[in-house]
Parts: sequence; C-alpha cells; structure tokens
Amino acid sequence: MVLLLFVDLDPDLAALRPLAGFFVLRTEGASAGSLPTLAQAYALVAPDVSVNPLIFRVRKVAAALRAPESRVAASITHQGLAARLWSIALGCATLYGGVPDLDARLLRWDADGSAPDDLFLTDVRSLPGDAPTLADVVLHGHLDPLAVALRARHNLAPGLLRGNAASALAGAARELDRWARRHGRTDVAGRARSLTAELLAHPLLTGAGNLDGIAFRRRSCCLYYRVPGGGVCGDCCFTRPPRSSPRAPSG
Repeated sequence: MVLLLFVDLDPDLAALRPLAGFFVLRTEGASAGSLPTLAQAYALVAPDVSVNPLIFRVRKVAAALRAPESRVAASITHQGLAARLWSIALGCATLYGGVPDLDARLLRWDADGSAPDDLFLTDVRSLPGDAPTLADVVLHGHLDPLAVALRARHNLAPGLLRGNAASALAGAARELDRWARRHGRTDVAGRARSLTAELLAHPLLTGAGNLDGIAFRRRSCCLYYRVPGGGVCGDCCFTRPPRSSPRAPSG
C-alpha cells in the first residue's frame, strides 16, 4: 500500500502546474468573467446554441474536425472534458492527498476555448483524496450528468461513454506515472496506479476495458477514426480503422 500524507490544498493548486496540459486548473485568482458553469452545460434545456454551452462546444468541435456527424463530435467533446476532470482530480489526489470540491456549480467553462478545455474553479474546498471521493466528485458529479445530457441530444451508446470515461482516467494515470518517474516520485506513481485500479472497478466503469499496469485497452471506440484524417487511438478496441461498417461497436 502507498501512503501519502494529506497536504492542505493551496488556493492556486500550484502543485499541478509542473504537470501542465490537462492537469492545470485556474482557480479563484483568475477571472472567469461571466462564463457559464458546468452545471449549466449539463442542464437539459431547449437545444438553443445561444443558451447551452455544451451544444455550442459540440458544434465547435464538429466544425474544427470536420466531423461527419454530430455524435462523433459529441463523443470527442465528452472525452475531452473527462480527461480534464480526471487529470485534475487524480493529480491532486496523488500530489496533495486530497482533492478540491469540483462541484459543477463551482467550475466555470469556456466552451469557446481551445483544447484542453479551459476550466476555472471559483472556490477551493478540500475533500479526501480516496477513490470513493474521486468517484463521487468526477463520475457522479460530472460524467454521469454529462452523459445524460449528450445522450439526450446525440445517438451515443452507454458503452461508448463508459469507455471514454475509463480511457480518460487511464490516460491521466499514464501521464502522472511518466511525470512521477522522471522526477523520482515513486510515491506519486504508486498512488496513481492504486487509485486508477480501484476507480476502474467502480460500477460505472467496470467492464469498460482491461488494465495491465498502466496500459489500458478499452472495449469500445470513441469514433475518432471517423474524423477525416483520423485513426484509431492507442487504447482502442480496433487495431485499424473499420472500413466495412459505418458504425463502430460501442457497447
């Protein structure tokens, strides 16, 4: 078992900065202006692009990637948000021993920003860094309502969304493991592996794929291969892009 002493979260979550990319989260020190919250994005409102930021984001992704259908863009939008949320939560849990409360009402989102998704946390509140808390914060607090909102508007199978969530978690763990080993932080690497294995056994993720150390192979496809010039991801259930069927198995 890897033990990590709890360290109080600082207001700027500065320990995440060396990880860069998907791990960094801007906090109350940054101005989020009048950006909508993720709670507003998940709300099942009338499909008006001027009202709902999630609809806007899917359309933006579709245009940027020239996606052939909206469900492809919706899947990639889902994967991007899942990767951001898991990276922040897992990064904090391994470096601090605790996680910030990522309540969807506290996270503001610039749906018109570039990747990785631009998020602002308006208030840093400390929570335990154990797997049940991470599951409650990320799975129940975000990925479940996000999946409901996307499925209400796009033809996305539950298995595809479950695979996206598991893939994003495993990807965050791999990045943490690489960073930790480069910097001699075997405690962080061990903690990331332990938490990831426990989270992938959660009922909302179980059966999404197979984890072997830090290597993960999902049982579904995120549909990225359908983007012009796109291929299969490193953890895809396919070894090459399908040709005969217009739809990928999505569980």
